[in-house]
Amino acid sequence: MVDVVLAPARPLEPGTDVPGRVMLRQGGSAASTARWLARLGVRTTLVCAVGRDPEGRALTEALAGDGVRVRATRAAGERTGRIGVLVAPDGERSFVADRAAADGLGPDDLRANTFAVDLLHLPAYSLLGRPLGLAGQRAIELARAGGALVSIDLSSVGPLLVRGRQAAFDLVRSAAPDLLFATTVEAEALVGDHQIVRLTDLARLVVVKRGRAGASVFDTAGAELLAFEVAARPLETRDTTGAGDAFDAGFIAAWLATEPDARHRPATLRRAVLSAHRAAARQLSLRPRELVL
Repeated sequence: MVDVVLAPARPLEPGTDVPGRVMLRQGGSAASTARWLARLGVRTTLVCAVGRDPEGRALTEALAGDGVRVRATRAAGERTGRIGVLVAPDGERSFVADRAAADGLGPDDLRANTFAVDLLHLPAYSLLGRPLGLAGQRAIELARAGGALVSIDLSSVGPLLVRGRQAAFDLVRSAAPDLLFATTVEAEALVGDHQIVRLTDLARLVVVKRGRAGASVFDTAGAELLAFEVAARPLETRDTTGAGDAFDAGFIAAWLATEPDARHRPATLRRAVLSAHRAAARQLSLRPRELVL
């Protein structure tokens, strides 16, 4: 996806213009996570669909430059997807999604040998709609057949809950992820205020991203629920775009680097969360790289 980022220097005024910046950036939740996994030394493949246009070529070339192997279906008659990101002066973000080719990936576009991996990571977008949702389900089947773990990020409240809370809950549960990522807002939207622990009905390991407040970990792999908080050093920033995806990558990279029988130990999980925080902080500290068409 192409992120079209609008960053006004002061609040918008109806009917006129305000100064600010308009930027084209590499975007897409799956692509951003893949980019950070590769930067952290993890062999990574992104499976996606783009249009047969300069934007699609630029995005795939940029990812390859970061060390990601890209398996892109080039959709005929569709342009590469775009996300409009409006960053308010206080840092709050709003989005307008024009997913276009990104939603055109179908199960027939997948190759079994691509999914001979240790872990398959999907944003919840990949479980929604047709044919993309069917491709997401097929990807899980292919990965599971080879013994892979599955992680899912809830990604965004709006698309996930379009058919209601129960339908969204059932959709994620049917994917049976081993690891689930969510922000506090996404978690509460799915299971209700003060019931975040219910996410463990969906995955044995749940990591809730709380921004400046750090993260919460819930693990049911043992005989009893393991739940704890990991603090983070607050950073001042006006644009948090991509930080959540970098967080996922940091956690996954550290978690997979641990022997399987140690992955649910408190010390392992705490190290993985700290790795996630460091990756997110690096994303926030980098000067955004604009897409060259």
